Amino acid sequence: MKELQYINRYFHKYRGRLLLGLFITIIARIFALLVPKFIGDSVDVVERYINNEITDIAIVKAELLNDILFILGTTLLAAFFTFLMRQTFIVVSRHIEFDLKNEVFKHYERLSLSFYKENRTGDLMNRISEDVSKVRMYVGPAVMYSVTTITLFIVVISYMFYKAPILTLYTIAPLPILSFAIYKLSVAIHKRSTIVQQYLSKLTSFSQESFSGIGVIKAYGIEPRVNDDFVELANGSKDKNIDLAKVQALFFPLMVLLIGLSNIMVIYIGGNQFINGKIENLGTIIEFLIYVNMLTWPVAVVGWVTSMVQQAEASQKRINEFLKVVPKIKNTNEERITIDGTIQFNNISFTYPDTNITALKNVSFEIHPGETLSIIGNTGSGKSTILELIGRLYDIDHGTLLIDNRPIRDINLNNLRSSIGYVPQDAFLFSDSIRNNIKFGKEDATEKEIINAAKDADVHDNIIKFSKRYDTVLGERGITLSGGQKQRVSIARAIIKDPQILLFDDCLSAVDTETEEKILSNLKKISQRKTTIIVSHRVSTAKNSDKIIVLEEGEIIQQGTHNELVNIEGYYKELYAKQLHEKEK
Repeated sequence: MKELQYINRYFHKYRGRLLLGLFITIIARIFALLVPKFIGDSVDVVERYINNEITDIAIVKAELLNDILFILGTTLLAAFFTFLMRQTFIVVSRHIEFDLKNEVFKHYERLSLSFYKENRTGDLMNRISEDVSKVRMYVGPAVMYSVTTITLFIVVISYMFYKAPILTLYTIAPLPILSFAIYKLSVAIHKRSTIVQQYLSKLTSFSQESFSGIGVIKAYGIEPRVNDDFVELANGSKDKNIDLAKVQALFFPLMVLLIGLSNIMVIYIGGNQFINGKIENLGTIIEFLIYVNMLTWPVAVVGWVTSMVQQAEASQKRINEFLKVVPKIKNTNEERITIDGTIQFNNISFTYPDTNITALKNVSFEIHPGETLSIIGNTGSGKSTILELIGRLYDIDHGTLLIDNRPIRDINLNNLRSSIGYVPQDAFLFSDSIRNNIKFGKEDATEKEIINAAKDADVHDNIIKFSKRYDTVLGERGITLSGGQKQRVSIARAIIKDPQILLFDDCLSAVDTETEEKILSNLKKISQRKTTIIVSHRVSTAKNSDKIIVLEEGEIIQQGTHNELVNIEGYYKELYAKQLHEKEK
């Protein structure tokens, strides 16, 4: 139960409703308790009539009618309060599920980019869906039935002791055996539940990756191999679930056996006591039989609740593992300021923590508002890393990164990122309409602003050719669009935000030269007072920039303007000549 202590904060939050539920439960059990009493009274009336203690049949009928009415009334009241009890506890469990999912999701959002490189998407999804659902079963049905069981045991056994103490002791004698058996089974269930949840995460991750990469799977014709891998994983999950089911299946037969033994005790011991005159009324034995069978469901629930608690603890442990992860990127300043966009890299070095690859080595440059900087270099030279550091997706290892002459760590993180329009190398679009994908950077954008942004990104003419135009719903990751169209919608999303800093990570690689020229021309007008950094493999993209730096293995090997760099020997001149030759061909 140690892991489930985390949920206590939610129990405290909804303590008022839970206490109300407890009160309703007690009332419901009291009314349920009265039903056997009136049945026993009815049997006693009949017994007295048979023994000629009552000779008037009208009196017998009147008393039986009263008992029947009381039975109906108490049954209806017990049912009504049981309904209220379920409404109270189950609704609270849904509120806690909602709160816990939100807490997990918000924590996911706070975690650093490195966390997502170290963990699989399917596992993250499973913890916020399946694991939280298991915990909800604990805070809802498990708690509700636990309260019901405890209340029923206290009320019923107390009344049974009042009516016939010796018979009660014989009746409840099998219960300690049941408790011990439940304890032993609970340990086994806990171990098996943990393994089952781990396998479920593996299945979710495998399925998610397979569906996301279905194009590659089909292109390589490896569907049978992927299917075999899935079958192997599914068989492992099936075997572990069967192992868990085997243990859980012991509860019900054990419960039936022990309840049956209690019934035998009531009939045999109670019958002897009635014959010997220790129990005066036959109705008492009937009451006890009903009470014993009333305890059948609570005893069965003990096993079910124990199973739910064990599964919930295993799930909460997995949730806690992520909730305990401390974000590596922390917001150290709540002050919001206006960011102008001056960026300074002073001898910055950076090594990726997950791979230990050194991406940047003593990189220094400076760019001011209204200027455009282009970064050229081979794959893996550190170009994208510079943009990630400016967006503070990672913290630098050595050197100083200043924004408007302030260390980047001293700037409010939300303030910083809201001032940046970032277009990643891999254009990611959501499964939503084109309109909503563009206005993602500015939720209150007008239709005119959306269209202007699309025009600046040279994608408006493509969009209006779709039957639903801007209302066209894209497939997962924007699969409906071509590579170039996805890139241009991503550019429109960054433009509409109207940020002070624009970061473009090789986002024109999938468009032709003519389209590239249009977009760059539009960006030149848009970014007149903004700080713009463009990462590219093309000289045509970089040539009109105010500054150009060339990276190789994380180091700046050349920097200057286009005219300066094409007139000196080096990487840039060779790349320019090569691309110019390819264009002429």
